[in-house]
Amino acid sequence: MEKKVFKRKLYDKMLQWKQERDGSTALLIKGARRVGKSTLAEEFAKQEYESYISIDFTEAPQEVRNLFNDISDLDNLLLQLQFHYQKRLVPRRSVIIFDEVQNCPMARQAIRKLVKDHRYDYIETGSLISIKKNIQGIRIPSEETRVTLYPMDYEEFRWALGDEVSIPMLREAFEQQRSLGDGVTRKLLRDFRLYMLVGGMPQAVNAYLEHNNLSIVDAVKREIIELYADDFRKIDPTGRMTRMFYAIPGQLNRNASRYQISSVIEQGKLDRMEELLQDMEDSQVVLFSRHANDPHVGLSLHEDNNQYKMFMNDTGLFITMAFWDKDTTENIIYQKLLTDKLSADLGYVYENAVAQILKTAGNELYYHTWPTESGKHNYETDFLLSRGSKICPIEVKSSGYKTHASLDAFQRKYPERILHRYLVYTKDFRKDHDVIMVPVFMAMFL
Repeated sequence: MEKKVFKRKLYDKMLQWKQERDGSTALLIKGARRVGKSTLAEEFAKQEYESYISIDFTEAPQEVRNLFNDISDLDNLLLQLQFHYQKRLVPRRSVIIFDEVQNCPMARQAIRKLVKDHRYDYIETGSLISIKKNIQGIRIPSEETRVTLYPMDYEEFRWALGDEVSIPMLREAFEQQRSLGDGVTRKLLRDFRLYMLVGGMPQAVNAYLEHNNLSIVDAVKREIIELYADDFRKIDPTGRMTRMFYAIPGQLNRNASRYQISSVIEQGKLDRMEELLQDMEDSQVVLFSRHANDPHVGLSLHEDNNQYKMFMNDTGLFITMAFWDKDTTENIIYQKLLTDKLSADLGYVYENAVAQILKTAGNELYYHTWPTESGKHNYETDFLLSRGSKICPIEVKSSGYKTHASLDAFQRKYPERILHRYLVYTKDFRKDHDVIMVPVFMAMFL
């Protein structure tokens, strides 16, 4: 399968780094495995520099690694790299990529001196969890500009399909609060559901474009999920992280107000959980949404670290995991999902998609629950966004869109704190009094 190079939004931030920093910092691209960090770094090097060297530390020979054990002679180090990779570097016009830098901590430590030398630019890639685990005994360079690469968002997915028109038009319609009409909305929802199914992992998108077969796409996604599960097993050989990972769809489907660890892991093994949960979050495979006990500006000041939900970083991976035990070889589940004919309540699937959209757009994830008047149930706002001095509560629905009891109750409880109330759902844009009802494919504009 020919690997395509997809247009990514982070490219513009990288360009900004190159122009503004002019080699005074290295660029560290963080992100989960398989999100396209290495491909993006190399494409950027090809387009923006006269020449480059890419050192992949997952397979670099020992003689290359050893070069970084003693960097007292930078001239020798840089000459040896040029000889080994058969690339000539030009001062201030070349870049060296340290790919998967966590696999060679001494190379990362060398960044400080290399940046100060200022001959070339430096780009590092790695997953945050691996980087954090491999820093013992080394001095972490402060000369780093850090950026995060997420799976492809919906706009990047549309670009991959050759569509650069739809999203700007949708943004304009959202800003003008204009309805699209039922026919157009249905077509756009079908397009978005395709994104929900395929997801934004470049390998899965590539498979879809190459084969137009969702079973092949599903097989690619299963490989990625198993890769993540194996990574978690390496960090935690007891298997607790892996079990918590696989339980994410089931936990969301329960419609509970929090992720209930005790239902996944036996009570006797809940020690060291804080560290394991932090590792899961650092992997960027899992997105955490934390409960805001007092939903006010500065949501982080009121977060409850013991009450949270977990989402997958990619909607495509989430759907594959949600139907892990099903045989998808005939594309039955996918076809039903695509045409919105699957009988199961898909609220949790849409909730995960919105979580990914909001996180990728730069928002931290928070939610809020409180008891109903009877005390028998809870109201819940699925997400909270901080905007200026106000907050925006969000409710996500795949059906039953005519009611929004939690948003109404939130309005009664915190009227002075609200900027906008949003209902994200599967119908056309409209307003119900002051509730803004937004089709899910516009959630990126919130």
